[in-house]
Amino acid sequence: MAEDTSLPESDYGFVLKLDDAVPVSDSTGLPPVKYNLAMEPGECVFIECRDQFRISQFTDFCAGLLPVKKDAVTGKEQGTVRCMGLDWSELDERRAQALRGRIGRITEESGWIDLYEMHLNILWPSLHHSRASYDRLVEEAVHLSQSFGMPGLPTQLPEKLSPLDRKRSEYVRAFMNRPSLLLLENPVSLGAPVELYNAFLTELTAARERGCAVLWIGAERSAWAGYARPGMQRFRLGGNGLVK
Repeated sequence: MAEDTSLPESDYGFVLKLDDAVPVSDSTGLPPVKYNLAMEPGECVFIECRDQFRISQFTDFCAGLLPVKKDAVTGKEQGTVRCMGLDWSELDERRAQALRGRIGRITEESGWIDLYEMHLNILWPSLHHSRASYDRLVEEAVHLSQSFGMPGLPTQLPEKLSPLDRKRSEYVRAFMNRPSLLLLENPVSLGAPVELYNAFLTELTAARERGCAVLWIGAERSAWAGYARPGMQRFRLGGNGLVK
């Protein structure tokens, strides 16, 4: 059974907070410089980056999968990455996995397990991390599948589905179990059907209204141009780190 990591919003203030955090990295990945980012519940932050490896490393950094670098002299972490008030570096593996259960992700490498039917791929993260019943999760997955234009929860192997239905399935998996944080790598394609784009934005807005913070990172700022509003934080991720 998943460990309960829930905290009242007043207890942590920011859903995600990077405070002078320096990642363990080298010149081929995420630049080992100080990163600062603070995201409140319901906030949507946009980051432009054209290097997919760098994008993946940054979202891993936010999710506690890429650790904070330690000072060679003092042995102390150089900065902190906190998710829902919890410092990733202070969590054991069990608590870290439980916390990641509150994060929805869309990655460039979708990570489908080809031997499992798509409905198991979609449900497995929530089953692993959630205390919700199987029936309730199936009901939620069916509803999301229909919202994204599928007749129901897909049961074929991933390779048997069309690229469009695999993209729809990515959305279903990311929004399952009402996440507190969404880490979205290039979540939309400019060539996708407008109905799917609109469905994605509808679910994104609903999640934000529930207090979910959204980090949208991608190569084309035009992908979010229709959704961005004045006052939303926007950054570029490049060789100098995260820059406004």
